[in-house]
Amino acid sequence: MPHGAVAWAFDGPAEGGREDKAARLLLLDSLGCALAGLRHARPHGFGEALAHAMPGRIALPGVAASLSRAGAAGVLAASMCWDEANDGLAIAHGRPGLAVAPLVLAALAEGVTLGEARAAYALGYEVAARAGLAWRIRPGMHVDGSWHALGAAAAAARLAGGGAASAARAVRLAACQIPASLYAPIAAGMDGRNTYPAHAVLLGTLAAAASAAGMDAPKEGFAAGRKAVLGRDDAPATAEPGRWLLAEAYIKPYAGVRHAHYAAAAAIALRGRIPADSVSAILLETYGEALTYAGNRAPASAIKAQFSLSWAAAAALAQGDLSPEAYTDAALADPALRRLEALVELRDWGGGREGRGARLTIVSKDGRRETAAVEAVPGDAALPMTREAVVAKFARFAGPTLEARTDAVAGVMLDGAAGARLDPFSRA
Repeated sequence: MPHGAVAWAFDGPAEGGREDKAARLLLLDSLGCALAGLRHARPHGFGEALAHAMPGRIALPGVAASLSRAGAAGVLAASMCWDEANDGLAIAHGRPGLAVAPLVLAALAEGVTLGEARAAYALGYEVAARAGLAWRIRPGMHVDGSWHALGAAAAAARLAGGGAASAARAVRLAACQIPASLYAPIAAGMDGRNTYPAHAVLLGTLAAAASAAGMDAPKEGFAAGRKAVLGRDDAPATAEPGRWLLAEAYIKPYAGVRHAHYAAAAAIALRGRIPADSVSAILLETYGEALTYAGNRAPASAIKAQFSLSWAAAAALAQGDLSPEAYTDAALADPALRRLEALVELRDWGGGREGRGARLTIVSKDGRRETAAVEAVPGDAALPMTREAVVAKFARFAGPTLEARTDAVAGVMLDGAAGARLDPFSRA
């Protein structure tokens, strides 16, 4: 069960090793995604509204009011997923760091050392990843904001100075109240889904505080919740102690739900073979989970487009990329993009094949066909993103906010000593 990861993961991976390097890259990418998200108006308003209940000392870029650590982390969690470009873990079918990284980044802004921040991140990630392995959502649910709270609880307890016993109690407390988040806002084209990880941040923070006060809950709570909420009492998937799942995480090269990245990569491979305005038919074949989770058609809002296979294929064909620019108001109103999206036929890529991937076929008005198949995209275990690629993505996402300080922040995050301190949100 997830709380079993606390004892061995509490101190984090060895400094300088493969797992430590992976944790640093994940944190850097999380920071970049959060800073990019903070450039949208809605997260600003969320931060300013939350500051009424959670005032403090942390000044986030673009947010007029300063926030407490928990409040800032909540805003960062919503911002981090705003462009749908942050990392995830395929075997957990979700993003274990989504509620953990924001707590760690907020703690850095209050002077926590880089070493303590990395250890708390790794601990929270491993707890959340194991919860994600075991917690499989029902149809109509959304994964974000559910089991993530267990990782947030472990990280928050460690950041507050608690030991392994306190972190384990916090995880048990959070495990008895895992929320069931719904997919409904995405289906309706509404951005309330982006508050789900903020809820997990706050639930984890409350569980850590309760643990510090000596409160506790039974370790059987996770299994009981799994049965009560999901109707499952089968043996859950597990990962052995000492296996750092954060080293198996993917970092996204594109914005948008991960399921759509294979379609986007196939479209980019085909771009230019047939001019976009000459395409008369598009067939996208992909795996069943992607079709179930990201089958939204004719999206009229950014969040619905971020969860649309057909939009990803159309935008990548037209733009040669799948970036946050694919979800702007201008992109969503582009008649050429709309035409391409309407042409896409979605089909299950069966034939006994396993795993993720996509095959895209485009047909020209004169009947010429071009096909590309993609079974791995950058970030997959078979094709990990290089340090250089992650740094380049960070510069693209964070550069407009950090300006001249961008390279220095990346340098400290990736190579700084354990005792280093860094305010990741300051331009100074």
